[in-house]
Amino acid sequence: MTPSSRDRLYELLPALYRARDAERGEPLRALLAIIGEELARIETDIADLYADWFIETCAEWIIPYLGDLLGVRHLRQLREVADFSQRAYVANTLRYRRRKGTAPVLEQLARDVTGWPCRAVEYFERLATTQHLNHVRLHSPATASLRNANALALTGGPLETVNYTAEVRRIASGRGRYNIPNLGLFLFRLQPYVAQGVSPQPVSNPPDGRYFFSPLGNDIPLFNRPRTELEITQLAAEPDLPLPLRRRALYDDLEAVRAGIAAGRPVNSVYLAPARPAFQIVVPDGTGQFVPIPAAEILICDLADWRRPPAAKTYAGQSLPIRVAVDPQRGRIAFPAGVVPTDLMVSYTYGFSADIGGGPYPRRATLAVAAPGEFAATVAQRGGGDHATLAAAIAAWQASAATTGVITLLDSAAYAEDLAITMAPGRALVIQAADGQRPLIRLADRLQITGNGDRAALTLDGLWIEGGIAIAAGSLERLAIHHCTLVPGWRINAAGAPQFPNRSSIHVAAPNPDFRLELARSISGALHVAEDSDGIVAGDSIIDAFAPATPACAAANGERVGPPASFVRCTVRGEVRARQIDLISESIMLGRVLAARRQIGCTRFSFLATGSRVPRRFRCQPDLALADFAAARGRPISALTAAQRSAVTLSVTPSFTSTQFGHPAYMQLARSCPAAITQGAEDGGEMGVFYLVQQTQRLANLRLALAEYLRVGLEAGVLFGS
Repeated sequence: MTPSSRDRLYELLPALYRARDAERGEPLRALLAIIGEELARIETDIADLYADWFIETCAEWIIPYLGDLLGVRHLRQLREVADFSQRAYVANTLRYRRRKGTAPVLEQLARDVTGWPCRAVEYFERLATTQHLNHVRLHSPATASLRNANALALTGGPLETVNYTAEVRRIASGRGRYNIPNLGLFLFRLQPYVAQGVSPQPVSNPPDGRYFFSPLGNDIPLFNRPRTELEITQLAAEPDLPLPLRRRALYDDLEAVRAGIAAGRPVNSVYLAPARPAFQIVVPDGTGQFVPIPAAEILICDLADWRRPPAAKTYAGQSLPIRVAVDPQRGRIAFPAGVVPTDLMVSYTYGFSADIGGGPYPRRATLAVAAPGEFAATVAQRGGGDHATLAAAIAAWQASAATTGVITLLDSAAYAEDLAITMAPGRALVIQAADGQRPLIRLADRLQITGNGDRAALTLDGLWIEGGIAIAAGSLERLAIHHCTLVPGWRINAAGAPQFPNRSSIHVAAPNPDFRLELARSISGALHVAEDSDGIVAGDSIIDAFAPATPACAAANGERVGPPASFVRCTVRGEVRARQIDLISESIMLGRVLAARRQIGCTRFSFLATGSRVPRRFRCQPDLALADFAAARGRPISALTAAQRSAVTLSVTPSFTSTQFGHPAYMQLARSCPAAITQGAEDGGEMGVFYLVQQTQRLANLRLALAEYLRVGLEAGVLFGS
């Protein structure tokens, strides 16, 4: 409460009483201040009560009660999903019921219930049928037009326009589609993330005008930045969905913009509208200011061979300039021959499954704030911060007398630096990205940490790191990595292959008896930690050593026994060698897990590779599947043949959309993944790092809600568009 509000009642008194109160030491003022505080609480409570009358402003716990007044059924909150609420589901209930049974309502219902964008497809529209002469449907021919390359590129997906003959398989099982009663609801699991102010990676050094959008120097598909749909009146179109950008669609869009300029009738770009562009290329204008290249001066083409664009194109006799070429499907940039910008920044939209690793998503809950008197510094490469380089900020902290330091990177630039940190007893340092930023730290080799690590701690938050982290013996007691991406294999090439697959992301030398590594919501390569350390604690993370037989978590100096370890909701590709396993819970371990001590610890609701030696198991795979298979045949598991064991194990082995780092669906469970994995967690969710997405619960909520709004005689199938 501000001083003025505390004295609000006191100031209403006549001046005579205030003067007499001042003569007596202001006891009346102190009393009225207490009463004023209580009055302010009552007013706040009344305001909250008023806000709780409306679904748009009510508290989260009020939503089920308002839903009950409307007869909303099956209202269940997704506990692990940040910033997801059933508010929209309740708010739109009356709008659903007014248009019950229509495809746009079912599409919006799926979007509100699951939190994922959706496209509804009525498959009777996609049937190749003999048309009645009194009802000719010119938009639905029986044969595909080979002249329309843009439409043909959409074949097989939710936006296709090609027609098919009927099939009788059920759509509810996900196998059949094209039949009169079938309705498909395509959900898009990949979320769009907008990275702004990124330093693109040049193809050559020095730059020659060719760049990758990705600061890692790999090909990535650029995604559309979806438009906001305001009404439940029409189906979602391609610009409304978080889909990878297609060359043909974007080319036609920008060609229409240039043709409109030549004809004197300006046309706005659908994908690169100034308010919400899918990507931008920003260059200096000569005065020191960065200005985005207009959409009309961008040419879309296939840059597989890094061809250079022309400097201009002619439309209706008018020559229009072309300043840059972009390949959205590969994420490549090429300037005309001889043109090399003095500086360059890009903003683009990419896709990923969840808020894991370094990314431009909200992280306010984990950001550190320096206490008064402690060291705090900001870093911005192009000005606006206390330092222009991270090395300078670290040197300033080490030279200070402050015990704790907080260094915040304010942008998403690439910092190519050779870093070293010398720790002292009791000192703690936090290096973090500002909220919504995703800076890249490009190390020449490793971040070297030395010194006396008694009670010393280092925290990294929100960073991408190319290279490794090397911790000398006795130099650090705690390393916490939150929302970071330590590029597996240190660096990747244009195809996404690791350049140094045998190098670990973190190497902790022995002896280091008090060291503890904490990994939370992060992506990392192999972890090699001293055997005598306190161990590794990983949660909601990916640890990727590229092959099941390669050590993903092991001792630093090649000992056969590694440090103690715990994995909660993790996906680990590689072998784990530990002195003991304290806990493995709801995780996918794609390599053997070998624990020297198995008398303590627990392994629960997880998938373990064949040959693993872990503490006592509880409802793990493939053990559970083998037990069910043997029980169905009335035999013990030991009586199963090797072929039977192999077949059962294969039937519950996880499958992924992609295991290549840099792919939008990296480590996402595939559509064909066995239910034993997708529903194998303690609460029926999926095992592994994307448990927090709660895909199983989202789909269950949708199927329950469809029962109320699906028209009689129709059958809906829930499919994945991404």
